[in-house]
Amino acid sequence: MAERAAHITSASFTTKPSIFEVLAQESLMTTIRPALKHAVKVLAESRPDKFGWMIRWYDEIYTTLDLVLQNFYLRNHCSSFAENFYGIKRVPLSGSSSGDKLPPEILLKSLICLALIPYIKHKLDEKFEEMRHKFNIGSNPQHSLVASVSKAFVGVYPYIHMTWEGTVLWYQLAYMFGRGRWHTPFVRLAGVELTHVQEDDLTPTASSPIDWNTASTSARLGYIGERALNLTATSLSTGLSVGVFFLQFLDWWYISDSNAPMLMSLPVPDAPKCDTDLTTPPYNVCPVCLRTRTNDTALSVSGYVFCYPCIFEYVNKHRCCPVTSYPANQEHLVKLYPPDS
Repeated sequence: MAERAAHITSASFTTKPSIFEVLAQESLMTTIRPALKHAVKVLAESRPDKFGWMIRWYDEIYTTLDLVLQNFYLRNHCSSFAENFYGIKRVPLSGSSSGDKLPPEILLKSLICLALIPYIKHKLDEKFEEMRHKFNIGSNPQHSLVASVSKAFVGVYPYIHMTWEGTVLWYQLAYMFGRGRWHTPFVRLAGVELTHVQEDDLTPTASSPIDWNTASTSARLGYIGERALNLTATSLSTGLSVGVFFLQFLDWWYISDSNAPMLMSLPVPDAPKCDTDLTTPPYNVCPVCLRTRTNDTALSVSGYVFCYPCIFEYVNKHRCCPVTSYPANQEHLVKLYPPDS
């Protein structure tokens, strides 16, 4: 009884998703898009003859697959893929729904808001960056209709983008403070609001098979096409679910690595102390006899210059440089002939 009461109490207070849940499901699809593009880019770079076309038409391919996936989830779960992943569903504002399904007009508007509008916005962003780059380097013709339209687009689009982002932010703030029913204007345009999935919504609905003996050819083809689309959407859903968990694991892995102490962040140690006196003797003074050099001779292992008799005797006896203690022998002695000698 306590468990049932706790479930009812929590359900009554959590019918409306929190701002963190709706923002998490919004960011899920924005994470999947560049991740898939990176995978396609790797394929295209490894085999450009087979997969080069995929990177050129990536936005269109992704939008097509997104439409198939979102259509499958909207028809079967009344939610998008990301919303279903976080246990959220769509409820029509009018309250008129055909059983557990979304009405066709709401399903169509949801598909437009979920897949087509983001595609158009993404292409406009890319076009704006391309045109702005051309104007910055001065590669556009100065006197033409196309140049005038492009210049007007580059000048106006930042304000359109600011209005777009500002409207979304306004809806999110209103939703966060309980002043709005939608966290984004596109959910409102679709004619739905988001609620948590209830226990009754988790019961799977059995699909009604057709009678192959009495069904017409068009009905059979339609049934086969629907089953093929459902199978494709199910495969995409399974692959994306596994990919989402993999991306979250990579995100956690890189965050844990970034929080680990880095080698470059360790304090710089003090300079080591040298036991050998490396004080440079005055010019023309032999470091061994401390008198003016005669018959200058350099020791190649250290670069110091000595008197030939002094360094010859020292190296022959100690087998090292008298200043640096580097190992040396008679082969390292180099006779010098300065101009004033």
